[in-house]
Amino acid sequence: MSEPEMTIPHLFRCPISLDLFEDPVTLCTGQTYDRSSIEKWLGTGNLICPVTMQKLHDPSIVPNHTLRHLIHQWLQLGPQFHPGNSATIDSLAALKHTLQSQEDDTLENKLQVLEKINVFFSGEYSSFSRSCFVQLGLLPLLLELVFGGGTIEESHVVSNNDHMKFIEIALGCIVKLLHLGYDLEALNIIKDDESKLATFVVLFEKGTITVKSSLCHIIESASSSETTQELCYVFGNTQKLVHEIVLVLVQNCDASEDAVKAILALCSLNSNRESLVREGAIEGIITYISMISSSSGNEITQIRGQNKKLVTSIAMGIVVKLLELESGRETLVSHPNGVDTLVKLVFSVKCDQDCSDSAVEALSIVCGDYMSAREQAIGAGVMTKLLLLMQSHCATTTKSKTRMLLKLLKSKWIQVPK
Repeated sequence: MSEPEMTIPHLFRCPISLDLFEDPVTLCTGQTYDRSSIEKWLGTGNLICPVTMQKLHDPSIVPNHTLRHLIHQWLQLGPQFHPGNSATIDSLAALKHTLQSQEDDTLENKLQVLEKINVFFSGEYSSFSRSCFVQLGLLPLLLELVFGGGTIEESHVVSNNDHMKFIEIALGCIVKLLHLGYDLEALNIIKDDESKLATFVVLFEKGTITVKSSLCHIIESASSSETTQELCYVFGNTQKLVHEIVLVLVQNCDASEDAVKAILALCSLNSNRESLVREGAIEGIITYISMISSSSGNEITQIRGQNKKLVTSIAMGIVVKLLELESGRETLVSHPNGVDTLVKLVFSVKCDQDCSDSAVEALSIVCGDYMSAREQAIGAGVMTKLLLLMQSHCATTTKSKTRMLLKLLKSKWIQVPK
């Protein structure tokens, strides 16, 4: 497809030459130009941005690899790009402009625009059109709209169905953009403004299950990058937020699995673990494991696409991390079902090898510190479970941990009456 036959999208035109970018570069003002055009401009002594007319405090230019990649995809796709070739790119830019416009800011109009944007994340559209939203800066805009006030007044966040629907769709788009692997640093606006963090907590407390699920995904994303580690710390040490995550966990609802992953994400920082123990993460996990392990039948029941064995294994991994703290060990041992729950997971048809390994490790930790834990474990039949595990096809490391636990318990071996 030759260039004369194409209508070049506005997004792909240099603001100076109005031609298709050949080597897009970005100034400190955030505006992108073709390298040859902006170098000529700067070479004549102009130290202002041609579009914004802002003075350039830093005249350096940075290659815009994302835009270059999009243009390359567009040129390669040609007539196969659906729908509407270059018109689609300009229409995406128009949707974003309407969403951020202050001239027509009725919620109804914003909601209609957001629903159109959400369509472009469906499977029938190419990753190219979705990637355009990254270049257009949609993620920071959506974060501002959801958490920054904007079109959504905080007093109406939970009392208006349209507001909640807007938030659901906007958060869904945010999660999809995060999954593309871009702009994680944009999440930091939540920690940089107390009102935004407060809105995040209010939404977790009062929002729908869909909203809670999306917020869990945001927490998970915040733990995956060094640029958002401070945000992860803020999340983990916000008392009300951690408490609400634990509540979602024990509700055994569609968002419970996401809550498990959010807690695991918060556990990635040692500085968060004391807060998690204090707000009931261990008790919540024990309750959750007990609920999903007591379902009828031995089949692997699906929970939102992932099986119970995997979810239980993730939860047990969290317990092991939290048992590194003295407060965590005390909490588990003092829980009425704490040690018994670990014993049940040592060898069970509803527990995979990783889960068994974590259960043995957790028991070794608490039994090493507490005589009462040894007595509870033996009374719950741990010796039989451990011997069965030794005879199974478990990993060598698991067998090694099992031998050590058996040796630890040997001094307290008791005969349990039949």
